[in-house]
Amino acid sequence: MTKIRSTIYESYRRRFSRSRELAERAGESIPRAVTHDSRHFEPFSLYMDRAEGSHKWDVDGNEYIDYSGGHGALLLGHCHPDIVAAVQQQMARGTHLGFSHEREIRWAELVTELIPCADKVEFTLSGTESVMLALRLARAYTGRDRIIKFQDHFHGWYDQVYAALSLPFDQPATLGVIAAALDTVTILPPNDIDAVRAELAKGDVAAVILEPTGARAGRLPSDRRFLADLREETARADTVLIFDEVITGFRYSPGGAQQYYGITPDVATLGKILGGGLPAGAVAGKADIMETMEYGRQTSGIGPNRVAHTGTFNANPLGAAAGVAMLEHVATGVPNARANDTGAALRQALNQALERARVSGVVYGETSVAHIHLAPPDRCPPLGEDGLIPPDFPLTTLKEDGAANTANLKRALLLEGVDLLSDHAWVSAVHTIEDVEETGAAFERALGRMRAEGQVAER
Repeated sequence: MTKIRSTIYESYRRRFSRSRELAERAGESIPRAVTHDSRHFEPFSLYMDRAEGSHKWDVDGNEYIDYSGGHGALLLGHCHPDIVAAVQQQMARGTHLGFSHEREIRWAELVTELIPCADKVEFTLSGTESVMLALRLARAYTGRDRIIKFQDHFHGWYDQVYAALSLPFDQPATLGVIAAALDTVTILPPNDIDAVRAELAKGDVAAVILEPTGARAGRLPSDRRFLADLREETARADTVLIFDEVITGFRYSPGGAQQYYGITPDVATLGKILGGGLPAGAVAGKADIMETMEYGRQTSGIGPNRVAHTGTFNANPLGAAAGVAMLEHVATGVPNARANDTGAALRQALNQALERARVSGVVYGETSVAHIHLAPPDRCPPLGEDGLIPPDFPLTTLKEDGAANTANLKRALLLEGVDLLSDHAWVSAVHTIEDVEETGAAFERALGRMRAEGQVAER
């Protein structure tokens, strides 16, 4: 057994005995023993019992400062009293009414008020479903088939976008995706406007879809000039520009990344914060695109004359109740400002911990997001004045070093009472400066554990 397994790894096994028992039980009935790939973890996943505000507790009674934040959905933290009350009230009135309900209108009105591109809104149940519908709308609106996506940009588990997420980038990211599903998808390197221009010139591109912040919520940032050029080039080519704002919507600002950057796409996909912690998604877009769903449209030829969309739980009353409560808070701008300020403080505290521990790495990001990259000095990206790494930093280096260090860092931090989502943190409006200070100290202790085992490089 290696030294790693005799210390951090074995400490993890001993600390979380009840979680180990539950993981063994889960393996009897649940494939891979978890219900989401990101929850797979060696030697086993942790099981949480409850949460409140910025903290949560596992089944062994251990407390954590939580930066996984419901996979980014909980801008107001866990169990916000207004959301809890709204859902409880709706639960007593019905969970599925089999018809429309008034609160779905208020939910849609809030989205159209906040998101710049949102003339109309169609609700779904998840971010993945939102991407599926957005691509269908783009193809119907343009009469074209081909889609452009970028390396490592994540758009859910839909077959046509579940590719180029791991090295090498020229293949699907899962078994079970047939070649035909990707025949109309062109994958390009990030931040390369010349490559986009060359593809758009062929005249058959229905849509360009991307995370506006860059791959994996800004792990590799987007070049601001690239975003502006992309807006101009897609407009010139009559190609639909889709911002995947499932992560950034209502987080980067009340109007999402598009408001933050001042660049308005044709369509945005939404999820996470939209639902206030309950399952929800939406496609928001310009009226002429969204009107391809309208009944009574006149088209030439034989066959469908509109984009069809169904879904048993679209705009479900419980999700609408939570979503309205969430977005009414977001509309004030206060939660975003608080989370953004705390996010900046967290990035500073973690970088200072790296310096004190004399460990090579960098913590970067925008607004309420922090990315942690641990790597030897010759592979560690420099931090610019904007608090980001260069958009032309090699994506393969980020991927390789992340794969090597993420699990070790997560194990060490869990032992110190901090939970990250992979190697990045979602900061909420209820995280406090005390949370930040405790996290900085925990990060330094975790780095000490890792340094003792040769898992990190010295500055």
